[in-house]
Amino acid sequence: MYRNRDGVSEVIDSYFAQVSDVLKKLPLDELEQVIYRIEEARWKQQVVFTCGNGGSATTAIHFASDLAKGALAPHKPPIKARSLCENISLLTAWGNDVAYDEIFSAQVGPWLRAGDVLIAISGSGNSENVLNAVATARAAGATTIGFAGFEGGKLKGMVDICITVPTSSMEQIEDVHLLLCHLITTCLKKIAPQDLAARVVSPQRYVFAEEFSGG
Repeated sequence: MYRNRDGVSEVIDSYFAQVSDVLKKLPLDELEQVIYRIEEARWKQQVVFTCGNGGSATTAIHFASDLAKGALAPHKPPIKARSLCENISLLTAWGNDVAYDEIFSAQVGPWLRAGDVLIAISGSGNSENVLNAVATARAAGATTIGFAGFEGGKLKGMVDICITVPTSSMEQIEDVHLLLCHLITTCLKKIAPQDLAARVVSPQRYVFAEEFSGG
């Protein structure tokens, strides 16, 4: 196998090794909570919103698409999912006419209802517009989920459930966030309705009801 003599192969090996190490440190309990909370939203016909900036914006759009189509499964209702990053004209109108910090909270405010879900994606965990969307969602009685990096930033302390990717490499944080989206979607395709019974996803708020147990 050809190995580049200028050090490229070493960078490749190191990068893959670092990502592998990060994956081993992910909070699996929180990951399961996110999966079951979204599955609950499917059966209760609650809406799942996503948001993020830059690379996280593309992940937010991708995730909403996967939830709406990729998570389709026989004998299950579809998941109602939409990204707050999709409408460029609306994003720029809010950013230009009001403030960039309000581009997500202004969008989600009229639509979000108690029981809905907001998935906020921020590598730093400190993006002001993402935090404002979380605050709006919490005030409406929605479940808030965070995908963060580093040590979670402010986002970690604001959301009901947070998956923090423990690295300072923004590239690797975004890699793992997208991997998580695909993993969650795969689980949502395979989870059996009866597995919902008596599952607690957010102890402060939600307990799965027997009506979804299939019995």
